[in-house]
Amino acid sequence: MTAFRELSQHILDIFENGAKAGATLISLEIEEDFVIDLLAITLHDNGSGMDAETLARITDPWVTSRTTRKVGLGIPFFKQIAEMCNGDFEIISQLGEGTITRAIFQHSHIDRPPMGDLVGTLTCMIVGYDASADVAYRHRVRPTDEVWHEFTFDTREVRAILGDEVPLSSPEVLAFLREMLQEGLLSLTAEPQG
Repeated sequence: MTAFRELSQHILDIFENGAKAGATLISLEIEEDFVIDLLAITLHDNGSGMDAETLARITDPWVTSRTTRKVGLGIPFFKQIAEMCNGDFEIISQLGEGTITRAIFQHSHIDRPPMGDLVGTLTCMIVGYDASADVAYRHRVRPTDEVWHEFTFDTREVRAILGDEVPLSSPEVLAFLREMLQEGLLSLTAEPQG
């Protein structure tokens, strides 16, 4: 399917929305459950949130806060893809309380876009758009009835170890973070065998 972007690009779009809304913490949770054939992606930010009127119109492509163009296709496309893949999409938000965005997909659906470069997306989230926002990441995979694999990462923990003198964007730290994320994702072994 070439018309739709990889899911990691949609994740980055939603992250940027939260960062623009002044979030200091943005959480990403990905759950891949092969037993019930489900993929759920949830982003939660503590930004400014949205009023009821904006929330009601947010999936309309003609609604955008951008000044560079008059359409905003990120959220409407993400919603469309989830619904096309036997899933669901919801945004929960309150002014002053932040926003939760959740997309659910049938994991095996033929039209579900690939996850894409999740390590690159996470790296951009950590040091790219707004490096002052902390990122909490949790990825769970259940390949069988008995087993859940989990990887977590939190920039608050990394900052506590490094202290204020060493930025996350320093080349040495960035290389270490990328390697940590790659190893963590590999440890999940998301694809079931057999």
